[in-house]
Amino acid sequence: MKRTWAVAKRFSIMVFLLPLLATAAQNQSKDEPTFRVTVRLVNIFTTVTDSHGAPVANLEKNDFRILEDGIPQTISVFDRESELPLSIVLEVDTSPSTERDFKLEITSAKKFARSIVRPVDRLAVFQVTEYVDQKTGFTSDLKNIDRGIESLRVGPGTSIYDAIFLGSEALMDRQGRKVLVLITDGGDTTSKANYQAALRRAQQAEAIVYSIIVVPVEADAGRNLGGEHALIQISRDTGGKYYYAKDIGELDQAFRQISEELRTQYLIAYYPNRQRADSPFRRIQVEVNKKDAAGNAFQVRHRAGYYTAPAK
Repeated sequence: MKRTWAVAKRFSIMVFLLPLLATAAQNQSKDEPTFRVTVRLVNIFTTVTDSHGAPVANLEKNDFRILEDGIPQTISVFDRESELPLSIVLEVDTSPSTERDFKLEITSAKKFARSIVRPVDRLAVFQVTEYVDQKTGFTSDLKNIDRGIESLRVGPGTSIYDAIFLGSEALMDRQGRKVLVLITDGGDTTSKANYQAALRRAQQAEAIVYSIIVVPVEADAGRNLGGEHALIQISRDTGGKYYYAKDIGELDQAFRQISEELRTQYLIAYYPNRQRADSPFRRIQVEVNKKDAAGNAFQVRHRAGYYTAPAK
């Protein structure tokens, strides 16, 4: 009997408290915003080079320090010389201003595809003129890739920002490492997207952008430097790199360096220790505590950060 009364008493107390709890919850919802955040693993593909620009491939987990908006993070995943599959968007500017070097670009692009694509990797070929046209789907079939490269034709205009935006969209849902390689003279004349939209899309896709700027004379005063400078900054902010190429030798060298870097990257990942969506973009900083034998600091490249909201 006493047990029944005790249960009844607890029930009565709960019935009495429920309206109060509901009112408190309503008041809290009015006074404080509610944030719903999915804590996800943040991947950072990191390239480390020495003072001569050569990739450094023998570092350990303890050699790295990760900060997000200045706050240290705990490394959850570390992999040296990552063998994760590559998804590569290879975009070739075929506007009239590149016509002189067009055949060289085709030859060098084919060499690059053959040097980088393994059976687990996938590469898609895009043509960049006034419009951005995808010539092949993502494939590891080198004959198909060659046909896509050989089908490139000179056309009007250059839409560099559109190329980065649409190439990044193609990479958005790919798994593993995502890379965008753009061969261009750096002049944008017909893009619908702007610099900010192109950079944001690349960052949302977690694409590493490599820009190969083909110019007859690097110091030519008549060049369109606006698009060129934008490419340099986008490459830096996504953890990639930019190259100048004046001839077939330098073009081949740029492709070789890209290939070497992609084979000696580090995969570093962490779960953010802040769960509130208090900023739309979070900045990442990767530090290397180790130096080379001569006491020189290593150079570290990685994406500048990530957006907390999913891409739309």
